[in-house]
Amino acid sequence: MVEADGIDRKQNLKTRSRFSCVRKCVWETGRQDLDVHSLTRGTYRWRRNHFLPQEPSLAAPANRGRGRRRPAAIGLAGWAARTSGCGRRSPLLRGRLPAPGGRCRSPLRSRSAATARPPAPRTMANTERTFIAIKPDGVQRGLVGDIIKRFEQKGFRLVAMKFLRASEELLKQHYIDLKDRPFYPGLVKYMNSGPVVAMVWEGLNVVKTGRMMLGETNPADSKPGTIRGDFCIQVGRNIIHGSDSVKSAEREISLWFKPEELVDYKSCAFDWIYE
Repeated sequence: MVEADGIDRKQNLKTRSRFSCVRKCVWETGRQDLDVHSLTRGTYRWRRNHFLPQEPSLAAPANRGRGRRRPAAIGLAGWAARTSGCGRRSPLLRGRLPAPGGRCRSPLRSRSAATARPPAPRTMANTERTFIAIKPDGVQRGLVGDIIKRFEQKGFRLVAMKFLRASEELLKQHYIDLKDRPFYPGLVKYMNSGPVVAMVWEGLNVVKTGRMMLGETNPADSKPGTIRGDFCIQVGRNIIHGSDSVKSAEREISLWFKPEELVDYKSCAFDWIYE
């Protein structure tokens, strides 16, 4: 009699344990139609503390000759749709399956590091050079430092500079496109009246940006904040010259400088100016 009571007690504990597993499986999978027999028959099995559908056996007659079926063949979303009758997702898939109407952020679908496109290398191929000359009136008024400071603060790089008194032949070649203008002789004489500072600046869109920094040819039309708008008054004394196009910049640089006088280097501030 005592032995029979012990067997009944063990059977009751085993049955209670199975019912606890059923309740936990219902909570994990959302299935309301599970019972003890579903667990004992192997329809659901325990994997990593979560209930998942039992994989079909190769020994079953229906599966012979078909090879091993991959569980991922139905997809995580398909399995979740069949096992989430109450709309609750298993903690195993929590964070992997998308919310209704959302995008899936599963690491399985993310682009691997091997196939990701590397960032484009940063080069100086997209930069250009311009010719800037501080005229005799800018030199006499002591504005050389202020003008250089503006280009440096903007982020442009100085690659060549010389202090000289330009000859008439050099100035006539420099202003060859203005030789038919009535002010051409006076312009050459004015530029030859004192020393000038010839410079080559390099940077992204430096020709266009440099012209904006200089201001209009007539200082009266230049806006405050530009070099001519801040430092000069009359058009005949506009203190500075700048190339108006990339083509003219190349011509003027070759006219005033030899190739070996252009210093090619990388500034330590390059990474803080260009992204």
